[in-house]
Amino acid sequence: MTLQEIEAYYDTVPRVAATVDEVGPFTIFRSHPGTGWDFYARPRLGLIHDVTADEVRLVLARQEELGVARAIEWVHEVTPSLLPAAREALGAEVELEECPLLALPADRALQGEDAPGTHRVLAADDEDLGLAVGAISASFDSRDEYAARDLGKRPGLIESGHLIMVGSYDESGRLVGGGSTAPRGEVTELMGIGVLPMARKQGRGGSITRALVRAARSRGVVTAFLSAASDDAASVYRAVGFERVGTACILAVPSPEVRGG
Repeated sequence: MTLQEIEAYYDTVPRVAATVDEVGPFTIFRSHPGTGWDFYARPRLGLIHDVTADEVRLVLARQEELGVARAIEWVHEVTPSLLPAAREALGAEVELEECPLLALPADRALQGEDAPGTHRVLAADDEDLGLAVGAISASFDSRDEYAARDLGKRPGLIESGHLIMVGSYDESGRLVGGGSTAPRGEVTELMGIGVLPMARKQGRGGSITRALVRAARSRGVVTAFLSAASDDAASVYRAVGFERVGTACILAVPSPEVRGG
């Protein structure tokens, strides 16, 4: 898989649930009402010129006007000029995550053994779908307690084949985590893989990853990729067979103040 293929995927995947605005060298994705997701801006597909600090200010100002999250995501190796431009635009206020970007080679078999219990693909009308959303959310807050969450547009996306969700169950049948992936043609990104604190250190993150990859491959996906929150998290996916291919950058701007040029 090339980074350009990942870029093409990133440009494609939000469009089934978003309105698109072009601002300078950026594409802003605005989620449709009721999706339950916040989207972001990305460098326009095929961009070849260097991004400037003024262009970063422009897209953040436009996001503020639209009343959406002021956020930009990109692959550093594809748009290396954006990182220094963001730092020039925001100075010390910049809140930036640099996440390992990993891909599973198309010809690589999945590695490792699954954790005890069950790892199940959830249908659009599965009674556990809302609970899975709640469990994943709780896992990222490091909580064991959870309740069913609003499904947003997930059932429709599952029905259309644009989303796959997996639930992870312990040996007693309790739902203790899950994850999702969004196939587009032969490429898919794995997202939101989470395990409740009570069920960690059992290999469940790797098991959920394998279940998602198997489900995606059964639907014609050739290559899967993901961004890990840290190098420690990346080690879980390397054990499954993923390898690092780049760096995914996530810029979030909570304050309305952006330094002038």
